[in-house]
Amino acid sequence: MALCSTNEIPQQVFQYWWQQQGDWVEEPNARRGGKSGVQRLLDETGVLYAKKQIGHIYRSLLHPQGRPTVLRERSALLALDALGVPVPKLIYCGVERDPQQGWRGLLVTAELEGFMDIESWYAKGGREACGEAVHTELLQLVGATLARMHLGRWQHGCLYAKHVFVNVAGETPQVALLDLEKSRRRLTRAQAAQHDLPQLRRHSPWSDADWQQLLQGYRQIFADGAKGLGTAIA
Repeated sequence: MALCSTNEIPQQVFQYWWQQQGDWVEEPNARRGGKSGVQRLLDETGVLYAKKQIGHIYRSLLHPQGRPTVLRERSALLALDALGVPVPKLIYCGVERDPQQGWRGLLVTAELEGFMDIESWYAKGGREACGEAVHTELLQLVGATLARMHLGRWQHGCLYAKHVFVNVAGETPQVALLDLEKSRRRLTRAQAAQHDLPQLRRHSPWSDADWQQLLQGYRQIFADGAKGLGTAIA
């Protein structure tokens, strides 16, 4: 697969990426009034993931008629990267209005090489292999990563443990966040935290002791972010 030339017009670039085919890692499913799926692509730079959407939109006060969700995810990827929050590298994002199908959206990102979602990492015996000291360091890093996102007033919007990716192969653990299509900027940091943290607690495999380690890392970056959220994350 050869990358497009920078001299090509936007429509040609969109068509180039739209026509690339690979194995479906997320089969197209119907939601938000349209369809969305993810394909795994291979090129000379490595593994890429292409999110392809048809008629898949979100509505807001700024966009009451609807806007392709890939544009919201692009904004989140760029913003979180600027905040120092590890996310997949953005390769391409584009939209096209089709007379019959409505909006077509495309988001291409690079693979997070060496990472896997934390639930799969646990299932493969990652905690036992790395030991409790490294596991504690990892949990605190998860908390610190979320705190940096919330300090920028960004809310993940659909924060489950499966969206937290980890790499524990090197000297120090690494953490990244994925699936940002529901992310948005909130008016305050507290609003972002108050949505994401209870949601993650409900959809995570961690014991109370584990959760406290995560919060310790979180509070080192954003001390007030976990205040007033009740027993859901205490």
